[in-house]
Amino acid sequence: AVPSLRCPCWHLIQTFYRLFHQCRKTFAPLNLSDYEAIGRCEQEVPEYFNFASDVLDKWSQIEKKRKEPSNPALWWINGKGGERKWSFEELGFESRKVANVLSGPCGLQRGDRIIVILPRIPEWWLLNTACMRTGVVFIPGTTQLTAKDICYRLLASKAKCIVTIDALAPAVDSVASQCQFLKTKLIVSESRRAEWLNFKLLKHCQVDLKHPLDPMTIYFTSGTTGFPKMVEHSYGSFGLGFFICGRYWMNLTPSDVVWSMSDTGWIKAAIGNVFGPWFQGTCAFVHAMPQFDPKVILNTLCRYPVTTLCSAPTVYRMLVQHDLTRYTFKTLKHCLSGGEPVNPEVMEQWKSQTGLNIYEGYGQTEIGMICGNMKGMKIKPGSLGKAAPPYDVQIIDEKGSVLPPGEEGDIAIKIDAKRPFTFFTRYVDDPVKTASTIRGNFYITGDRGSMDEDGYIWFMGRSDDVIISSGYRIGPFEVESALIEHPAVVESAVVSSPDAIRGEVVKAFVVLSPSFKTHDRKKLACELQDHVKKVTAPYKYPRKIEFVEQLPKTITGKIKRSELRNKEWGQI
Repeated sequence: AVPSLRCPCWHLIQTFYRLFHQCRKTFAPLNLSDYEAIGRCEQEVPEYFNFASDVLDKWSQIEKKRKEPSNPALWWINGKGGERKWSFEELGFESRKVANVLSGPCGLQRGDRIIVILPRIPEWWLLNTACMRTGVVFIPGTTQLTAKDICYRLLASKAKCIVTIDALAPAVDSVASQCQFLKTKLIVSESRRAEWLNFKLLKHCQVDLKHPLDPMTIYFTSGTTGFPKMVEHSYGSFGLGFFICGRYWMNLTPSDVVWSMSDTGWIKAAIGNVFGPWFQGTCAFVHAMPQFDPKVILNTLCRYPVTTLCSAPTVYRMLVQHDLTRYTFKTLKHCLSGGEPVNPEVMEQWKSQTGLNIYEGYGQTEIGMICGNMKGMKIKPGSLGKAAPPYDVQIIDEKGSVLPPGEEGDIAIKIDAKRPFTFFTRYVDDPVKTASTIRGNFYITGDRGSMDEDGYIWFMGRSDDVIISSGYRIGPFEVESALIEHPAVVESAVVSSPDAIRGEVVKAFVVLSPSFKTHDRKKLACELQDHVKKVTAPYKYPRKIEFVEQLPKTITGKIKRSELRNKEWGQI
């Protein structure tokens, strides 16, 4: 008989039941071949799954049985002679030590949140993996964040711990007193800092835990209105969800070495540097490269055995400005791009100089890869490719009806009875925003496009005002909020503007206060740009500023951003 819910032993029975199944999963893990069926939604998602123990530790076991040498799991260089290589076994050992730091000195428990703001250094990968082992929710951030950005993220996420480097520690200290949930500050540094725990000086030992499909990570992503929203993913959506991407779009095998150049604050770093390669037992190659330098990239591709390159279209646009025939990429065989559309002319220039195609992929922080050009597929330059499993991608109208080929509408994903397990869990603390993504039986991506008769998706633009520049998502509200803090600005409107290198950049239309109208406009524009760089993350600053007497508005007083945006893009 089923015990009464009031029975005092019932909680204990449930606990033993859970432990029993956890132990079963520990000793009977899924085979790696099962993950493709799960990724295609042909097999049920396991009740318990942890990428660290179920995938990384599995590769560690395979690694030990091999007779021939294997590629490292992580291969990091800094361009100055510094280098670090970890096998899957070493990655497991080191990440368990870091897991103990989180659960020990940092006092973090399963479900607690930690903000990690680190450049491309090995500690980012260790903390990422350690959070999986302990159940701590990982919240990455770009190192371009300002004190104001950091404060907002600490307050919104209620994070109990933050990890960063010497350069950003003063910014954290300047706002820490305002963040009542913050309990621990952990610094990755060779020296000590008052009121901070030092990552490199802490003593370690081993721990390991398994988890059900609980919250695993949170990403802050920009929208049209308000400050960045918190996108929450589970162990299932974030771990299991990227198998198909690594296998078919990235086309990875254990013998490959993939270099994904994304900033550690974005989901592309997780896809290209963690889940995509490590699901396939592939080496993730990392160059610290604090400043973008095309020559460093080209020389690195010549010197190191990189087989797969993954980067934003901006990188390819800048690389083709060089004479690529002077460089020999001995091992490079597969090139990927995502984050924004690739110009067909850039694809053509890259192909003519290297002999390699660029395989474009399209996805979102909320739901991962939506469609792409898979290896072996016919590439239609300018297209985003076809729907990626397990998604049924359609173009729909305002009523949720599927449109015929060639007609423009909203890019959407059919969800039927239940959401695919690869979807994000929610926008944290924003149920209205979460619900707004659904229209009938479809998830709305927020992008506009069309589908041709062969099933290829063609991107038309955002249905909102979000700006995507060099792969960075920038909400106009964030830039306008920074501008209005300057005494010269009465009001402003921020839109995207075409750019040959970055695809699009931030442009601000600014109405000046009377006392500043006689100032030198060129100097004032530079002053406003510097101001925005200081108030918010520098990548958001308006590269173009136009001073106007007034902004176009509706009868109700709402700024007509679309009119300004159309004016910009009509100039092409």
